[in-house]
Amino acid sequence: ISFVQIPTTVMAMVDSSVGGKTGVNHRLGKNMIGAFHQPKCVFVDTETLSSLPDRELQSGISEIIKYGLIRDAPFFEWQEEHMDQLLARDSETLRYAVTRSCQNKAAVVKLDEKEAGLRATLNLGHTFGHAIENGSGYGTYLHGEAVAIGTAMAATMSYKLGWIEESLVQRIYKILERANLPTELPPSSPMNRETFLQLMSVDKKVADGKLRLILLQGELGNCVFTGDFDESAMIETIDEFVAECAGPSTV
Repeated sequence: ISFVQIPTTVMAMVDSSVGGKTGVNHRLGKNMIGAFHQPKCVFVDTETLSSLPDRELQSGISEIIKYGLIRDAPFFEWQEEHMDQLLARDSETLRYAVTRSCQNKAAVVKLDEKEAGLRATLNLGHTFGHAIENGSGYGTYLHGEAVAIGTAMAATMSYKLGWIEESLVQRIYKILERANLPTELPPSSPMNRETFLQLMSVDKKVADGKLRLILLQGELGNCVFTGDFDESAMIETIDEFVAECAGPSTV
């Protein structure tokens, strides 16, 4: 069926409308059922964002931040300078952010439409984030909110592996917080280590029983899609985030 995408949220403009994924969620995981089917065109009018709820606006910004982290360092630096204007819905700033994000995604999708390898890098923070969305009950978090926490987890894990500097981790947390996005699980979260591991084990990026993650490596704007990492760093990261949401011990 031929169709045209007319996205009216930041999330749809910079992410879901570009790339041709037509997936739906299942109780076993996010976007587990669907196909790749490209639209005839995507029509974006950023003026529709004037009535978007703040929470939805912020959720979409998490995906904008992602592009800077994985492949476009100058764009990340631009965001650091213009986050206030983005949140204020400045028309020119929004148009630039949406355009640059779409250019980044289209460039990746053009090289790897069916997500055989390179396209998976667009999922920074998503393996942790999808587990949070599912384990917390779909609807508890907006997608971008869960991805923001997942991005914080991916950055923390990358640092534990010795792949990035602490200064970059601090910049990531700072920009997420400036965008009014969550970087930790709340005390009421039902997430625990077992839930994370179970849900991550059925992620679409698992191959031959091996979990693969998108992690940051090197300077800003670089990432890797790999299953070759020290699992203890992943467990330690999960435990830290779960401990924070569990609050102080009552023993």
